[in-house]
Amino acid sequence: MTVIRVIDFETTGIEPPAEVVEVGFCDLTRDDTGAWSVGRPSAYLCGVAAIPPETRAVHHITVADCAGQPAYDPIALLESAFHCAVLAAHNMEFEAKWLQVEGAAPMLCTYKAALRVWPDAPGHSNSVLRYWLEDQGLLTLDHATAMPPHRAGPDAYVTAHILKALFAAGATGKDMVAWTKEPRLLPTCPIGKFRGKAWAEVEAGFLNWMLGVPDMEADLKWNARRELERRAA
Repeated sequence: MTVIRVIDFETTGIEPPAEVVEVGFCDLTRDDTGAWSVGRPSAYLCGVAAIPPETRAVHHITVADCAGQPAYDPIALLESAFHCAVLAAHNMEFEAKWLQVEGAAPMLCTYKAALRVWPDAPGHSNSVLRYWLEDQGLLTLDHATAMPPHRAGPDAYVTAHILKALFAAGATGKDMVAWTKEPRLLPTCPIGKFRGKAWAEVEAGFLNWMLGVPDMEADLKWNARRELERRAA
């Protein structure tokens, strides 16, 4: 039996020293026949001193909700997942900021995997993929358990179903862990006059310009360089 623990954090901000205010997790388990099944999600609140209004507006968790709860403990979270082969999240780059412990289980980002497996999806957020896959008959979940969005338990539950669909589409755990270590493979150019165009349609001059912009996002430069190397090969 193989267990992948899908995690999700709600936080007081987007970068540490912002704090984790809610932890959610949901296990995806493969039995001896090779079939994957999604378990019930769990979540718990963490004590914090303050939550800015702009983040409360997303998850609607208040300081009063967290009163009396212990502060987030990354070591306790990882110890509870000791039996799991992999830790997964829909934007693992975000969750990893608060894991804080080296040598944890391999990490898997379903967002980066979905960009590669379903480049033509209308969007790659947790919620867009949920409904897009559902419309195609590729995902079935309990809608009550998946609600409300932007809460750690329901979001982990949705991500677990997306991961199950990725496996069904032929992605392997080994591939997805490897993709997680690389930049995002964007299906189209997201900037400038070539916005929305496939990389193969972007002029070489524009790609070279991207590489020369000092503050260009690293993932965008990686995609531009990858396309130039593809043409050179």
